[in-house]
Amino acid sequence: MIKVDISNVWGQLSLPDLLAIEGEIAAAHETLAKGTGEGNDFLGWLKLPVEKETPEMLRIRAAAEHIRQNSDVFVVVGIGGSYLGPRAAIELMQGCNHNIGKGKGNPQIFFAGNGLSTRGWNELMRLLEGKDFSLAVISKSGTTTEPAIAFRGLKWMLERKYGTDGAKKRIYAITDPCKGALRQMATEEGWETFVIPPDAGGRYSVLTAVGLLPMAVAGIDIRKVMAGAYEAKQTYDNLRSLENPVWLYTGIRNLLYRSGKCIEILESFEPGFKMMGGWWQQLFGESEGKDGKGIFPVTAEFTADLHSLGQMIQQGERNIFETMIRFDAPQQKMVIGSDAKNLDGLNYLSGKTLDFVDEKAFLGTLAAHVDGGVPVITMDMGELNDEKLGEMFYFFELCCGVSAYILGVNPFNQPGVEFYKRNMFQLLGKPGYEV
Repeated sequence: MIKVDISNVWGQLSLPDLLAIEGEIAAAHETLAKGTGEGNDFLGWLKLPVEKETPEMLRIRAAAEHIRQNSDVFVVVGIGGSYLGPRAAIELMQGCNHNIGKGKGNPQIFFAGNGLSTRGWNELMRLLEGKDFSLAVISKSGTTTEPAIAFRGLKWMLERKYGTDGAKKRIYAITDPCKGALRQMATEEGWETFVIPPDAGGRYSVLTAVGLLPMAVAGIDIRKVMAGAYEAKQTYDNLRSLENPVWLYTGIRNLLYRSGKCIEILESFEPGFKMMGGWWQQLFGESEGKDGKGIFPVTAEFTADLHSLGQMIQQGERNIFETMIRFDAPQQKMVIGSDAKNLDGLNYLSGKTLDFVDEKAFLGTLAAHVDGGVPVITMDMGELNDEKLGEMFYFFELCCGVSAYILGVNPFNQPGVEFYKRNMFQLLGKPGYEV
């Protein structure tokens, strides 16, 4: 079980405050579990963690093995929840530089269709030059502008390189089971398809083929990921008290928000966690940021960002709180050596391990920020492995649903996202969007 430590918020809050909100947490959790709240037609993610491998998972693993054997590169085309989850999983488990030195048998994985930068597109073209590649296009509709443009270009490249029939064997569509432009294209072209359940929104879809296929191509054991998510569901759904870390996290963050702390910084001392922070940022930002409400989600990497954001956190406006993520130290250690000249003054650390220094940096940062008037929630995730990955995804999804209902908003819509699209379509002259 994930351990949530709230001992460093008591300068801002008190135990009676937490006890007073317990009833709201219980009601929000019950609303989510019974499906009686707003957005209850998008609760399919609650059923995704399963104990036994499904036929869909078997097909995903078979497709992933085929991709691994015939491709130097696997391109994942999608935006928002269609790429943040799988990218977060891969970088957390394998590092930010996971693509270096990879090829057939263990392909490089790149993400496309999440922006409109020509420089980004040109870089991808250079990376694909002379490489065998396959791609997954992820979209419920198939008409979202950014991934649709990228997919059109990549599909053309595949057809030019392998011919129409050869390209069909290298395209995988992850989409709605029945409707939408992408479903129609996939049916007409004969691509292998996987399903995004209609009742699971994009930011809650990481435990579908959206996340599972790229993870499997990367060599992550999706059976273990699902086992971790299933265990999390059994634990966190059924424990209805403040002993539940979901209740502690959601209760404290809402209390801090009510006390004027409107910005949450999610931090880890692991570089590979950065995209997980991005996934968390979309999950909470789109779920809670509406009706003039919401905690603004920000993510940071320590200790690197202590040399850029540290001053602001330490002595800036007191409208923030922090959630610090910690993992057990890895088995492989790095020991700091000695130097006869000691010109860098580091001999006092000779024989110490890097994770020992990292732990002291964490404790020193925690003490400094709390002394500076910043409430800090800490989360001990334990050992980082495939099961933990699944647990983390489900834990944060459940926290988000409960927290949004405490806040009084629909966790599963995103009406504001459409405004920029409407303006862009008008400027582009898209039919149906004329001024």
